[in-house]
Amino acid sequence: MTINAKGMYYRELNEKIRAAVAAGETEITVDGVNGQRYIGDGVRGKATITVNGVPGNDLAAFMDGPTLIVNANAQDGVANTMNEGKIVINGNAGDVLGYGMRGGKLYVKGDVGYRVGIHMKGYKTNIPVVIAGGTAGDFFGEYMAGGILMLLGIGREKDAPLVGDYLGTGMHGGVMYIRGEVDLANCGAEVGILELDEEDNKNLELYLKEYCEDTGHNYDEIMKGKFVKLYPKSSRPYGRLYAY
Repeated sequence: MTINAKGMYYRELNEKIRAAVAAGETEITVDGVNGQRYIGDGVRGKATITVNGVPGNDLAAFMDGPTLIVNANAQDGVANTMNEGKIVINGNAGDVLGYGMRGGKLYVKGDVGYRVGIHMKGYKTNIPVVIAGGTAGDFFGEYMAGGILMLLGIGREKDAPLVGDYLGTGMHGGVMYIRGEVDLANCGAEVGILELDEEDNKNLELYLKEYCEDTGHNYDEIMKGKFVKLYPKSSRPYGRLYAY
């Protein structure tokens, strides 16, 4: 099924998408997208929704099951409090990706902005996974409470920063894998840095092979780089400030 979104108000577009999924459509293509917000928000099911164009903010917020593929860049708030499913961005994406994400996967082929992975937490047995192929801005993994966050640095220009300042500030759960060197001085005080162990290598293989299949990156080339693991040194970094 194909929906032409050119010039369509975002509410009408989202109603059409939800109606198609509810009617049992499993392959939905949305053409002509130009900034419409909230695409895929709260949608449940196993449909694959392909977006041609640049969607607006809060793509796939609270999404619970579908696969959503964007053949362009994406704006801010992708996967806000997402429950389950998969999002593939075949370009760059903006700020505050994966906010409060409780499950599912978000794969970004290129660069991402600020506060990616903020408050990622997981839910019960769900493990949210966010992988960014390029570089990231400040506060990557801020207040992270669960899940897996990866940054690969693919295509980074010489001397360009891999990630901004305040990396992992307030982190108290989950794990980050960064491909490249990380200066502890750029990290939050709550973060420690370790070499990878066997379980970490299994995580990389499991998720990066799928990521590369979805984005077209070369798995073998990625694995030639050295990864470091960032972990929270405390599960209650602010306990003394807010509790007695």
